[in-house]
Amino acid sequence: VKKRQLKSDLCGCENGRLAAMLKRYTQKQAISFMDDSKEFSELGDYCNEPVKNYSAGMRSRLAFTTALLTHVDVLLIDEILSVGDAHFRGKALAAMQGRITGDQTVVFVSHMADQVEKMCDRVIWLEHGKIVAEGDAKEVTSAYTESVARASKAAIEHQA
Repeated sequence: VKKRQLKSDLCGCENGRLAAMLKRYTQKQAISFMDDSKEFSELGDYCNEPVKNYSAGMRSRLAFTTALLTHVDVLLIDEILSVGDAHFRGKALAAMQGRITGDQTVVFVSHMADQVEKMCDRVIWLEHGKIVAEGDAKEVTSAYTESVARASKAAIEHQA
């Protein structure tokens, strides 16, 4: 479930149920995910409120939790670990690491080199749609970090 694919007039629970059913779960199975979803996302009773009233962080939590709790062939995670409070980020990170070490294919998209290095063993660095580097997470994130530092320094010198 992408944040932008959430139906704003539906409540969080209805969005979660719909997402599960679109992944070929029965309605009964989809409903069974709701208690776990409410607990993991920490939305509680807000799960019964229309998504249009959610903050961006609440939408991200709902989308992440729905994707996490309903099995998909490839789990695409885009910057989710940069939202929410420290407690939720820690919980999300632990859940992601469980998926990565399990049998699920996970594509993790982030500009946060430290998280990429912690979570991934193989990294592809893309810039303007082109592969700049690929390989060992530590090597690629180090090259990325150095490149960002050089670009920042050049921008500052250009302004001076």
